[in-house]
Amino acid sequence: MDITSNSPDTATAAAFSSSWNTLPLGSVYTLEQIIDWFAPVQLAQLRDKQVLELGCGGGNILTHILKYEPEIAVGVDLGDSVFTAERNLKDIQKANWSIVREDLCSFESKGFDFVYCIGVLHHLKNPYEGFLSVLRNTKPGGSFHCWVYAHEGNIVIRLLVEPLRWICSKLPWWLTKYGVALPLSALYFLYAKLLSKLPLKISERFPIGPYSLWIAKREFRFFHHVAFDQLVTPQTIYIKKETIEKWLNQTFLVDQSYSYIVLRNGNSWKFGGRRTLETVK
Repeated sequence: MDITSNSPDTATAAAFSSSWNTLPLGSVYTLEQIIDWFAPVQLAQLRDKQVLELGCGGGNILTHILKYEPEIAVGVDLGDSVFTAERNLKDIQKANWSIVREDLCSFESKGFDFVYCIGVLHHLKNPYEGFLSVLRNTKPGGSFHCWVYAHEGNIVIRLLVEPLRWICSKLPWWLTKYGVALPLSALYFLYAKLLSKLPLKISERFPIGPYSLWIAKREFRFFHHVAFDQLVTPQTIYIKKETIEKWLNQTFLVDQSYSYIVLRNGNSWKFGGRRTLETVK
């Protein structure tokens, strides 16, 4: 499997900066969503730990992570969204955070107790290269956690949204956000709200039913943000469970006695584990 890329993924970083930098300050995510994203990791275990987020965007996750009082929390991102992240975190009284502008795939550190990468790997030119960076920056004996779009359960998105994304990623961001994502998110908002009114056994059978029931609990602003995120990126790779299994099994850096893969909302994968005590060769 190829684990190299020709250059930093600046196009993707720029696209997502246009997403994060046009949101109001504060986290677009709720604490409930963060807890769900990280399970089976218990966030209370991050207290006094050194934590790294690869692909921190506007700092929307870090604002919640810092509530659990890690010893230090560092966010890494390549795009202009690092400035939004700094603004979102500036009111944190404890000076235990920093934002680094760098390509997450080439980022090097002495290692962190816990490294996570949420919603980023599937947008990279080479997701496996990003995963290796997660492992490389995890201390021997430390833990890591990732979340990616699944190939499974996303056939509607792959067949209908992906062709539209290919077009929209070449348009000005404002046209994609307000001319395309806004009306589409309004239609999906109505669809999700309708499903939420049906009996569970029926609604789950509809296309992207489980995910729609989950997002139906959120306000329209979040629907719009998700739709824009889907359409603005230059590439999205929907990752199969068997691919993640290969990632976890083919490198000596993953402790084979503890790793996990969990299906979330029927259309995404959470996975992680513990790094071996061996050092990078």
